[in-house]
Amino acid sequence: MSPDSTSPRQTRVLAVSNQKGGVGKTTTAINLGTALAAIGEKVLIVDMDPQGNASTGLGVPRETRRITIYDVIVDGRSVDESAVETTVPGLHIIPADSDMSGVEIELSQADRRSYRLRDALQGQGRDGHTRYDYVLIDCPPSLNLLTLNAMSAADAVLVPLQCEFFALEGLTQLMKTIEMVRQSLNPALEIQGLVLTMYDRRSTLSGQVAADVRAHFGDKVYDAVIPRNVRVAEAPSFGKPALIYDLKCAGSQAYLKLAREVVARERQRRLQPA
Repeated sequence: MSPDSTSPRQTRVLAVSNQKGGVGKTTTAINLGTALAAIGEKVLIVDMDPQGNASTGLGVPRETRRITIYDVIVDGRSVDESAVETTVPGLHIIPADSDMSGVEIELSQADRRSYRLRDALQGQGRDGHTRYDYVLIDCPPSLNLLTLNAMSAADAVLVPLQCEFFALEGLTQLMKTIEMVRQSLNPALEIQGLVLTMYDRRSTLSGQVAADVRAHFGDKVYDAVIPRNVRVAEAPSFGKPALIYDLKCAGSQAYLKLAREVVARERQRRLQPA
């Protein structure tokens, strides 16, 4: 729900995270961000992965990434000057590149080393630039200083969860990480929700994993389920979100459903008394 023009925009910062690789984390950040923008939200994606896959998947060539999240984290560049427009109206991204690999060493003695992203996001929009309804942080698939920066900056964690055998095992580790961050860096951090990804309706295992996750986490699991979809897998190689590459495919429609659900839950959360 976008606030009207007379009231300040309340930005919801979500870390898209799972310490297990290959679960559809970057795909979810790109396509959820695109779907949110498509339904009228202003969205910023922060690419915190040194591989820079979210940047590539949104069509930002490596040679044009003059200011990256590295410059924000290490050199204190602002969000407003670092965010670049994408081909999707209402969607910006702060790109990443391989320089991010050295952040841990470069900030080893720095002040507020775990809060660099949080400080930057809190400073965005002060000079009248675009503010955002949602910031989606695409986290690397490991527990390092970049992930800690993301979770320190986030209001909540959105967890993509692949419907396969070891899904719950990786999720247990992530929950321990979130609890550690709560205790040491960000007491307000919560679970925004879990997104079931790469769901194969023909597979008994996919159905069983989905049922187990819903039994354990209840309404924290989104109703929207992201199917295993060839068009979604193809889209990044063309530098496009799936919703631009093929709006009518099952994966794109699932991400639109997820975006509507995210906004509806956010509206409900804001209506609840503090």
